[in-house]
Amino acid sequence: MTVPRPRGLAADTDWAGTAAEALPDDADSVLIGRIWDPSGDGPSPVAVRDGEVIDISHRFATVRDICELPDPAATVAGLDGPRLGDFTEILANTAAATRDRSRPWLLAPVDLQALKAAGVTFPISMIERVIEERARGDLALAAEIRHRMLADIGVDLHNLEAGSPEADRLKSLLVAEGMWSQYLEVGIGPDAEIFTKGQILSAVGTAVPVGVLAASTWNNPEPEVTLIVQSSGRVVGATLGNDVNLRDIEGRSALLLPLAKDNNASCALGPLIRLFDDRFDMDRVRQLEVRLEVNGVDGFHLEAVSEMTQMSRDPEELVRQLVGPHHHYPDGAALMLGTMFAPIQDRDRPGEGFTHKVDDVVRISCPALGTLVNRVRHAEECEPWHFGVRDLMGNLVRRGLL
Repeated sequence: MTVPRPRGLAADTDWAGTAAEALPDDADSVLIGRIWDPSGDGPSPVAVRDGEVIDISHRFATVRDICELPDPAATVAGLDGPRLGDFTEILANTAAATRDRSRPWLLAPVDLQALKAAGVTFPISMIERVIEERARGDLALAAEIRHRMLADIGVDLHNLEAGSPEADRLKSLLVAEGMWSQYLEVGIGPDAEIFTKGQILSAVGTAVPVGVLAASTWNNPEPEVTLIVQSSGRVVGATLGNDVNLRDIEGRSALLLPLAKDNNASCALGPLIRLFDDRFDMDRVRQLEVRLEVNGVDGFHLEAVSEMTQMSRDPEELVRQLVGPHHHYPDGAALMLGTMFAPIQDRDRPGEGFTHKVDDVVRISCPALGTLVNRVRHAEECEPWHFGVRDLMGNLVRRGLL
């Protein structure tokens, strides 16, 4: 729906929100992240405690090193180091149109971890993927198929478990109705869809642009909980993610998934990693609700909620399908868990649903994890990704951190 914006989308740092919004509501959260440190001309792992950003690079050169510890939260909780500044100031500098490059700014909170994503993990979004495929990226045709398909199915998808007898019966029903799709296999079959969302170090953080291809005319954000997984397969923390998706491109062919998913600035993570401890663990993750808010300069406003309890696969099952004897990640992985959000609210013309416009502000929030905020730009116009693994290793050596 289109309603007046609850707040202006100013060109200054206000669009990125406040530190209180960005940080979890639990003051005892154990939080780590990354900043760009101008004094070292490179990234540094940090802890955020009591609103202060603490440099811990003297103990750990990378976030990956922290996440591989036997008990990352306990180790970080006892660390101290130089104060780099107030989180509020660093967040504001990150969001500023003209950034002060003599002062630190926030980066995505992961570094050497592989950037992975699980697709079609909610039955509701599975139906939307089937619609995309059958419509071949045509918005008007998608609206017609959606109406007909939901009327034909006539079942409650909210509690459907992938691989269960109920899921198999639904798949048989859809196939009998001529609605076979490869998305049925990964949505409610035994094997999950897990793909590479981006290259190592390519993720962007909060308070910076996310990118959609200029040629895309049907796209959307995907608000997701993202697990931080050790090389052993043990989950040690979580953050928020935006698995930006180009629905028209993936709708033309599932083989175009890399083009639909992996573009400049198309993977946003943050603002920080909350490490698992006795207050925050996988059971809490299973109960999280992730809220999405989109505000456009055209006055468009959209809100939605993604409930983790409605996933068709348990998060730990997805981790087992990612890491195990069949596949190894020596530096661990950040695994985006998927979303039930597939926006169908009309934005411009009846029946054509939602698509992004330049300068949309996307807020993905969860009280336990904070708020990830990004402004939408064309991927071709976002800041180029140029700092790769070789650059990181060289920088750490020059700084004496390796």
